[in-house]
Amino acid sequence: MSLVGKKFPNIAIDAMSEMGDDLKINIFEETTKNQQKVLLFWYPKDFTFVCPTELHAFQEALGEFEKRNTKVIGASCDTNEVHFAWLNTAKDNGGIEGVTYPILADTHRQLANILGIVDQDFDYDEEGNESFTGSNVTYRATYLVDETGKIFHEAVNDMPLGRNVKEFLRLIDAYTHVQKHGEVCPANWEEGKDAMQANRTSTAEYLASHSN
Repeated sequence: MSLVGKKFPNIAIDAMSEMGDDLKINIFEETTKNQQKVLLFWYPKDFTFVCPTELHAFQEALGEFEKRNTKVIGASCDTNEVHFAWLNTAKDNGGIEGVTYPILADTHRQLANILGIVDQDFDYDEEGNESFTGSNVTYRATYLVDETGKIFHEAVNDMPLGRNVKEFLRLIDAYTHVQKHGEVCPANWEEGKDAMQANRTSTAEYLASHSN
C-alpha cells in the first residue's frame, strides 16, 4: 500500500555517523524541526555488491541535495557496528569509506516493517506451524519527505536494480517548483522548463506549444 501523501512514521531509529558516533534519528522530526526535506534510501545489506555503488553515488551528489535543502540518510537492517566497519573499508575493497551522511541501523526491522519493505513472508502448514521465507532484508526503497513530514515520493526496486540518483534530484526540483509556484509539472519536466496550471486550458496550451 502506498504511503505517498501520508506522514512519515514518527519513530526514532539507531544510526551510525561517519565518525563512529551512535545516533538516534527520527525522520519525521528531521523534516519538521529542521524545516528541510529528507531523502531516505534503504539498501539490502552492508558488504554486498550493488549497495556500495549506490552509497557512493549518493555521496557524490550530496552537494546537490544540500543545495536543495535536502538531507540524505541511508538505511539497512545491519547493526551500527557493521555500518562502522563498512565505513572504514576502502572503496577499492568494496567499502564505503568517504561516505559522510548517517546510516540507520534498523536491526529489529521496526521501521522497515511499518513501511512494508522487508523481503519476508510467513506461511502455515496443516498443523498450524509457522514457516518463514525470504531474505529478511529490505528492498531498495526510497522515500522523499517534505518539510511537514509528508511523503511526496516513494519507490521500491528489487534487489538487483540500482537507483538513478539524478531522478531524485529532478523530483525534488519538481516538488519545490509546485510548492513555490502552485503549478503542476508535466512529464519529463526539469528545472527551467515550462510548467502548467492545473486546468484544462493550460494543459491544452502546453500540449499545443510542445508538440513534436
